[in-house]
Amino acid sequence: MGTRIHFYHNTPDRLALVGELVGRALERGRKAAVRFPDGTMLKRFDQLLWTREPQSFTPHVAVDSPLAGETPIVLAEAGTATPWPHTDMLLNLADDIPPGFEHFRLLIEIVGQTEADKAPARARWGHYRQCGLELKAFDSVMRAPL
Repeated sequence: MGTRIHFYHNTPDRLALVGELVGRALERGRKAAVRFPDGTMLKRFDQLLWTREPQSFTPHVAVDSPLAGETPIVLAEAGTATPWPHTDMLLNLADDIPPGFEHFRLLIEIVGQTEADKAPARARWGHYRQCGLELKAFDSVMRAPL
């Protein structure tokens, strides 16, 4: 059985949804890798995790941190050559197909509401389907379980 792929489409606030999903993953003892299109979005997400309620702290580091292997949430910018330290789940916010996605149990694609978000997501959907992978789509407003 290959990587399961979940597409969360129609997402009004992609970073808020990723924050919710990694929080739920952490509660369930899962590990998550989060891939961003650029450093600006990565920094915004890092700030979001630091400004949540204190009782919901989400331990996270950059993929190139010496602590990445023992930290449940690992962040990286697309194009980073450092390998992911774990392969439980990968959340992708970048427009391209994540290198090495097939090593993860679950790939979650977070798709916004604009055509600029939707067009590359359609191409990724087609690629994954062509690979014969199990695909599921969820309207992010409905917040389907992981």
